[in-house]
Amino acid sequence: MNFIAGLRSAWKKNDSLLCVGLDPDPERFPASLCERPEAILEFCTAIVDATADLVCAFKPQIAHFAARRAEGALEALIRHIHAAHPGIPVILDAKRGDIGSTARQYAIEAFGRYDADAVTVNPYLGFDAVEPFLAWEGRGVAILCRTSNPGGSEMQFLDVGGEPLYLHLARRVATGWNRGGQCALVVGATYPAEIAAVRAVVGGMPLLVPGVGAQGGDIEATVRAGRSADGTGLVINSSRAILYAGSGEDYAQAARAAALRTREAINRWRRGAPGGMPRA
Repeated sequence: MNFIAGLRSAWKKNDSLLCVGLDPDPERFPASLCERPEAILEFCTAIVDATADLVCAFKPQIAHFAARRAEGALEALIRHIHAAHPGIPVILDAKRGDIGSTARQYAIEAFGRYDADAVTVNPYLGFDAVEPFLAWEGRGVAILCRTSNPGGSEMQFLDVGGEPLYLHLARRVATGWNRGGQCALVVGATYPAEIAAVRAVVGGMPLLVPGVGAQGGDIEATVRAGRSADGTGLVINSSRAILYAGSGEDYAQAARAAALRTREAINRWRRGAPGGMPRA
């Protein structure tokens, strides 16, 4: 799948800017799953199947699988998404960043082993650490820009020629790094003013926006600040608030209900609400 084309198609087909983050935590699984050998895969697959028609992407977080030696479950999960829900992009949240020779191996991991459609990348080592990911034609590279955690300001607001580092990075990606049209930027929902500043610099480039839900990001402010001219341009991620909306045997149905509410809240500010986008 071409990541950007797939994302645009999913925005339209599912009428959705919502991304469901897949961060499995067995301590929060329903009791019936706890002792099952394939609990992580079963849990995530049930969430995916319950929400696939409501999302524009899924974002599995690699650490939540690797910490429990469940990399095989992650491979199987991504295969399931591609087979059962073709057209829904998978963004592997790995935040990789290393020297070029090692970055090439990380790119093989993300796109060769896991067959992700996109991967998150840390740009701190510069372009030569990002370039190996861009060498995979059609695969997306979501570059950390303004992260949702409070400590991000310590580095991301350093002055670089009269503008903060995060905005300098956004400009570099938009004007130089995005040669193949594969890039997205990660900008946290907890900072809507910075979302707006990045949008003004990068035009219609997709923004992966974590921080809605458990982290407290405001949906209205996020959509107003980050939507592109056509009312899309955003991949708004919610993880825990959807995954653990229910704790009983109906956890997948509860996740679907939470995803539906979130999609509707996002769409309210794309259209219909004061200042929202008119319905197409």
